[in-house]
Amino acid sequence: MRFILLGPPGSGKGTQAQRLVQKYGIVQLSTGEMLRAAVAAGTPVGLQAKDIMAAGGLVPDEIVIDIISDRIDQPDARKGFILDGFPRTVPQAEALDELLKKKRLKLDAVIELRVNESALLDRVEKRAAETRARGEEVRADDTPEVLTKRLASYRAQTEPLIHYYSERRKLLTVDGMMAIEHVTGEINRILEAIGATEPKAARRASPAKRSAAGIARKGTKAPAKKGAAKGGGKGTKKAASSARKTRKTVSKAAKARRVGKAKKAVRQAAKRPAKKLTKKRAKR
Repeated sequence: MRFILLGPPGSGKGTQAQRLVQKYGIVQLSTGEMLRAAVAAGTPVGLQAKDIMAAGGLVPDEIVIDIISDRIDQPDARKGFILDGFPRTVPQAEALDELLKKKRLKLDAVIELRVNESALLDRVEKRAAETRARGEEVRADDTPEVLTKRLASYRAQTEPLIHYYSERRKLLTVDGMMAIEHVTGEINRILEAIGATEPKAARRASPAKRSAAGIARKGTKAPAKKGAAKGGGKGTKKAASSARKTRKTVSKAAKARRVGKAKKAVRQAAKRPAKKLTKKRAKR
């Protein structure tokens, strides 16, 4: 399975991605982590990204796409992957489509976690207040001010992707304001519905168990047919036996009639000579 998790900051993409990774054994592709890994590995693309990052610049889309290309060729990505945080813009989405086309791969879906921005800001404010009440320092990137800027950037750059993937019939929306468990359940239901993963029952069973289950299912059908044929055989035997009995009865009756006629003929034959002899004697 290959899909994108799309949603504004604070929508829970990271949490859901980790749950899906654990459930399905796929990998989460985060552009930040991939860039750092490429730089650490000293790959040609990583070295290019390192120089740009060191200068404080943004890594061009071409380099990001090359890093993604190298990453999805690795063995652990064969079962599938989740793209989290990429693409961020329509040009990136177009480049990703071209890359997957070259590799003869396709996206199964783009799942948007739709949230209420006002509710997100309320959550951050509440979390910041609770952190201060405990005497702890609030993270610099976890304040209403920072979130407001990130949401504005999302609306300007990333939100157009909703229309882009909707036109291509790839977009599926989940209410990200539900409880975490409910959001996870809805994503799983979507993935099963579009055929990106096996149904739950089949997924739990190992291939050997599924094979055995298939044989068992065939075995349960076969006796039913055999039983039906056996039942039909009994009926046929009864009918044949009844027919034989009928034939025997008819045969006995016919035989009795033949015997009766023979006896009658003998009696008549015995009587005729006696009568003729009596007449001859009378003449004499």
